Amino acid sequence: MRPRFLFLLLLGIVQQQVMRAQTVSAAPVELVRQTVQNEINFNSSTKFMFREREENGHGTQTKAIVQTKELAAGMLVAINDKPLTVEERRNEEARLDELVNNPQELRKKQKADRDDTERTNRIMKALPDAFLYEPDGVQTGTKELGNPGDELVRLKFRPNPDYSAPSHTEQVLTGMVGYMLIDKSQGRIAKIDGTLEKEVGFGWGILGHLDKGGRFVVQQGTMGTGVWQVSRMDLDLTGKILFFRKLVVKSTQTFSDFHEAPPNLTFAQAVELLKKQAQELAENRPQMATSDRSPR
Repeated sequence: MRPRFLFLLLLGIVQQQVMRAQTVSAAPVELVRQTVQNEINFNSSTKFMFREREENGHGTQTKAIVQTKELAAGMLVAINDKPLTVEERRNEEARLDELVNNPQELRKKQKADRDDTERTNRIMKALPDAFLYEPDGVQTGTKELGNPGDELVRLKFRPNPDYSAPSHTEQVLTGMVGYMLIDKSQGRIAKIDGTLEKEVGFGWGILGHLDKGGRFVVQQGTMGTGVWQVSRMDLDLTGKILFFRKLVVKSTQTFSDFHEAPPNLTFAQAVELLKKQAQELAENRPQMATSDRSPR
């Protein structure tokens, strides 16, 4: 009986170790799955005003953004970190007035916004299955990255060979490696940093490919508001559109100066608010309103 007892004891220990190993390997993907669900379900009724600064090969542009129940209104307020000239500001105001007075054009932009959200959700839903994950340490959150003081779980990821992209939208994930930071206590993704390890095809209504070596970074944080916001987005991609037209996307977008917007704003009211802000900016720094737009 003793040899049989030892055999059963050893078998039980082995089974425990196997189950523990399975739990450890399954934990990262389950954390990703739960976090992705939280991201998709997140819906804050609070609207914000903020600044969006984009830097690319042609210089920089800064926009003031006001979120509304209809659509976010955005107005260009600076080029290469200099306020707009009087003529440039009038052109921006005319563009926004055209949107306010053209319901059909506004509906087109609303549809484009919904389509972007749908594509983003499709990518998000694919994350748990498109990659294989493994733990890679932790770091502490900040205002721009997660929530200040929170522990961020770092997960390395690589393509899952068993994953088959259901459409061109998700195809880009099949060639990407990188890491993800998850704020476990808040159930939110603080950062995704991915690099293409091979050429991949893509969709978005056109056919083409993205070259190996392209990089994509998105990070989120509470930004001092208590509500999660995208704080930075980096794109460094090259490729081809329709198999012959060269594609180059190289930009860094940062989002800052978040403040709660007045409740129940319409798009038209947001436009008037933006005009007022632009006027105040011009009055406060008239000496900088110059036509010199040479990139620094």
